[in-house]
Amino acid sequence: MNDRVRQIVIVGGGSAGWIAAARIAAAHRPDGDNGVSVTLIESETIGTIGVGEGTWPTMRNTLRKIGISETEFFRSCDAAFKQGARFTGWVTGKPGDSYYHPLNPPQAATQINLSAHWLRRQDGAGTDFAHAVDFQSALCDAGLAPKSISTAEYVGLANYAYHLDAVKFAALLKKHCIEKLGVRHVIDDVTGVKLDDAGFVTGVEARETGLLSGDFFIDCTGFAALLIGQTYGVPFVDCGDVLLADNAVALQVPYEHEDDPVASQTNSTAQDAGWIWDIGLPTRRGTGYVYSSRHTSHDEAEATLRAYLGPVAEGLNTRRIPIRSGHRQRFWEKNCVAVGLANGFLEPLEASALMLIETAVDFIVDRLPQSRAVMAPLARQFNAAFEHHWARIIDFLKLHYVLTKREDTAFWRDNRDPATVPDRLLEQLELWRHLPPGPQDFPHQPEVFSWPSYQYVLHGMGFECNLAAGSQVTAEAALAQRCFMATQRQQEQALAALPSHRALLDAVRVHGFQAV
Repeated sequence: MNDRVRQIVIVGGGSAGWIAAARIAAAHRPDGDNGVSVTLIESETIGTIGVGEGTWPTMRNTLRKIGISETEFFRSCDAAFKQGARFTGWVTGKPGDSYYHPLNPPQAATQINLSAHWLRRQDGAGTDFAHAVDFQSALCDAGLAPKSISTAEYVGLANYAYHLDAVKFAALLKKHCIEKLGVRHVIDDVTGVKLDDAGFVTGVEARETGLLSGDFFIDCTGFAALLIGQTYGVPFVDCGDVLLADNAVALQVPYEHEDDPVASQTNSTAQDAGWIWDIGLPTRRGTGYVYSSRHTSHDEAEATLRAYLGPVAEGLNTRRIPIRSGHRQRFWEKNCVAVGLANGFLEPLEASALMLIETAVDFIVDRLPQSRAVMAPLARQFNAAFEHHWARIIDFLKLHYVLTKREDTAFWRDNRDPATVPDRLLEQLELWRHLPPGPQDFPHQPEVFSWPSYQYVLHGMGFECNLAAGSQVTAEAALAQRCFMATQRQQEQALAALPSHRALLDAVRVHGFQAV
């Protein structure tokens, strides 16, 4: 097989490039008959976005497969735990308007769908859905961690992801790749791309290094999309007609006191023309205002963010980030795959950016093409999967906006316009007025957001539905009641047993987690 894949070239660094390099190098060592070599080339003159500070629980498996200990990760990346997201002001904008999307699924999710049972027991009042069906929201309320210092690495009493410093994360991955995994690192500027007569990339020209030849190429060049966009001309599918926010202004702020609590959830607070993220790390908070420039000016957006933060933001500089929501029409072309921002970009409402990098790299690692002969069918699989992923993420992000009851500003009114809502989401919402979201609604595997996530948002935002009737609800009533009681017991036990988030983060820096 003269065209056997032996040399992989990753163009671009950042989180996307270094996650790809680490996963491939850890799974496919260069030694042996079937080994591959990994080269990553990045420019010193091109910066990274560096504000992707939220992850999914999938990151725990990624780090474990790469071979990085959880203790090292926390110490190197100024990391903290993430147990979900809290949305404030999204429904009415009035005091008390708040709900959680925790990372734990509802109690006994594989045995029973508690949605209709929860509605039936409300009678117009009672415990909100997230607190009724799971204990994790109570941990966030209390500022507690999802595990203790004696818990094994990558294991928790509650499901969890991470908040992290994206720049430090990329630096850790780079160090690990070069020192432990044998990745060749080239610092240079790419000046050209070489294609053969069949249209396959054979190498990239670098200003100082010359030609870097390869058999398989991964485009991690961010918004520039050097290979997938500039070289292959794959069109960009804009979804700005669905997701109206097109800019963000970011600002990192210190805590007022070193021992201030660290939130273990992403806080998303609605504003007149968008929403503010607020992410707690051990040494600072990462914040930003995602907004629509059609509904506010850049100066007004910065003023809104500073007003939200108060005196702690005085004298600190902001950074503006344009958002062009959308994705490539195709993601794998010939022997080139786009990963990260070259693949697509959406507002960071549910922190899907790093997850999509992991998903793309998992596919590449698990189904690394042996030769050109299998690239075409693999490309079709990959493109179909990611076309689905992007469509479903857009649906889920739009769900947060279309359910609002806010009438106070044009931004929220415009987001409810049916013309801005994907047809599939409109159809699903009509169905969910009569049947709760369930596994049957999401047959694609793996699914990025499944039925529990939809339930947390639908019920959190007071979606009007008639789910309380039906014989199945009556037949399962006893089991449902046991589930609600089990949630309460778990909540009491967890609140009594788990440390504060700040205390655990401090302990990890000193002692580390129990080794696996």
